[in-house]
Amino acid sequence: MRVLGVDPGLTRCGLGVVEGSPGRPPKMIAVGVIRTPADLDVAKRLVRIEAELEEWIVEHRPDAVAVERVFAQQNVRTVMGTAQASGVAMVVAARRGLPVALHTPSEVKAAVTGSGRAGKEQVTTMVTRILKLAERPTPADAADALALAICHVWRGGVTSRLEEAAGSRANLEALAQAQSRLQVARLRAAVAAQEGRR
Repeated sequence: MRVLGVDPGLTRCGLGVVEGSPGRPPKMIAVGVIRTPADLDVAKRLVRIEAELEEWIVEHRPDAVAVERVFAQQNVRTVMGTAQASGVAMVVAARRGLPVALHTPSEVKAAVTGSGRAGKEQVTTMVTRILKLAERPTPADAADALALAICHVWRGGVTSRLEEAAGSRANLEALAQAQSRLQVARLRAAVAAQEGRR
């Protein structure tokens, strides 16, 4: 499974592509940051983020996109920018038919470090170790994007398999019900045909 992790933000939007499967060490494919100038109109900043996200998806062909779930902070302006960038990421992925998963910061930290309260330094250190990188990914937004992708590969892969299994069971049950209905309909038709002959 190849996952594009997006750490949303207006000034810096972290991007990280990771490939792997649950229970195996993942591999980094790409990492980077989309930067937009603070003095640019918000709408134009969002267009830049959208265009770069499109390029990343075309170039790296992820199977899914993992976006950090926006949570309430005291700085409303920061939350608004983060939410707007997050929305753009989800729209770009949906337009391409890619599944989108939202992971909370504590969920990502727990997946990567074992603690939902880990600091940014710990997350960056563990991302560097897990992906066996020669250098620490910087800035923190890039490391966070890789952490999101790792989290989804490890957790999302298991979840999607469970959903697939549940879907397969549901399909089998629906098929069995349809076959039963068909058999009943055939029996009724046969009975009606015999009664018509009498």
